[in-house]
Amino acid sequence: MVPQSQLMTDSKWPYEIVIGWRYTRAGRAARRNRFISFISSVSMLGIALGVAALIIVLSVMNGFQKEVRDRMLGVLSHIEVLAYTSASLDNVAVLQQQLQQHPQVMASAPFVLSQVLMAQGEDMRGALVRGIDPAQEAAVTDVVAAMDPAVLAQLTPGGFGVVLGTELARNLGIKAGDRVTLVAPGGQVTPAGVVPRLKQLHVVGLLDTGHFEYDASLAMLHISDAERIFRLEGPNGIRVKLKDAQRAHEVAAELTPLLSGDVLVRDWTRANRTWFTAVQIEKRMMFIILTLIVAVAAFNLVSTLVMTVTDKRADIAILRTLGASPASIMGIFVVQGALVGVIGTLSGLLLGLLVAFNIGSIVPAIERALGASFLPRDVYLISRMPSDPQWADIGPVVIIALVLALAATLYPSWRASRIDPAEALRYE
Repeated sequence: MVPQSQLMTDSKWPYEIVIGWRYTRAGRAARRNRFISFISSVSMLGIALGVAALIIVLSVMNGFQKEVRDRMLGVLSHIEVLAYTSASLDNVAVLQQQLQQHPQVMASAPFVLSQVLMAQGEDMRGALVRGIDPAQEAAVTDVVAAMDPAVLAQLTPGGFGVVLGTELARNLGIKAGDRVTLVAPGGQVTPAGVVPRLKQLHVVGLLDTGHFEYDASLAMLHISDAERIFRLEGPNGIRVKLKDAQRAHEVAAELTPLLSGDVLVRDWTRANRTWFTAVQIEKRMMFIILTLIVAVAAFNLVSTLVMTVTDKRADIAILRTLGASPASIMGIFVVQGALVGVIGTLSGLLLGLLVAFNIGSIVPAIERALGASFLPRDVYLISRMPSDPQWADIGPVVIIALVLALAATLYPSWRASRIDPAEALRYE
């Protein structure tokens, strides 16, 4: 028998890799092997499409999450400091000084927050009134910082001007310059009974945050007007802006022991915990579902390799008689299946990244061609398809695809290594 080291002396690569590569690309000219080659190509294409689909879907879901989160944070506070037991905060200036001592805190601003009813004629809508100090609020809220200075200038103490969300104004049928009636909670007790407290407000502007929930409910007043309407002695909260919003939960825990008084420190993740939890669960489920598609494509390699082993029985027997060990025979077919998996995975990776990074151009082109809108503004929070590819998602996709492809090669390769040379060559 010929030593294994002399089987492929004309190549610098191990003969298992050389033969495995030949089996992967061979058979295209031979009629009897064309079907095997076709099945191998289908397996490779299936893996590529599965990997690409996973990358594209996860990137779009990340984009949606980032887009909605950024729009939320344009309106929400990174951190809120609220009065815990009383209606108003004591020593607001002292609390703001204590907040500024933390290195992550960029700015803070007092506010008044309460739920009310907004009425115009027979139309009435629930609203969330936020009393703000325009001079300080612009430092902590992106939407206020981007607001027309002429509108903010009209939010003056005693002027009772209000800025309404665009959807709230549309539902009430009013526009800038009109008047709207605020119905405050807690009525006045009179001899005739409890009478609701009403206040006429002048609409000085409209607010478009890009987030339907806030556009349909938010109303902004000057903080002193809000205190008078709700009969407060001062602000009932402080909004805090951080350098890194992603560290809000950590910073909130650090701020709690630093602040004097009986206060509640709440970060922005608590305000929308249900929504973010739902997005994470949906993302995991999509990952599992699409991974099954990759698994189906990867295990198509089993049928490909089984047919290849059956077709190459004589070749296997000859290699065994030349001194190839069962482990070497197994290695040849593992290499063949692994090459299909690697090529399919890398092709899917390139295709997925190409689409994910250019989805902002691809989707509008498809919409124009079909004359349809995939993301109607009145249904979804955004009107364009976002994408945010993250290597934390792409890495596991690639690894799982490669592992599944490798696992699919093990059984056919093991069966090839068990072929008896004498039995295989009997009828050749």
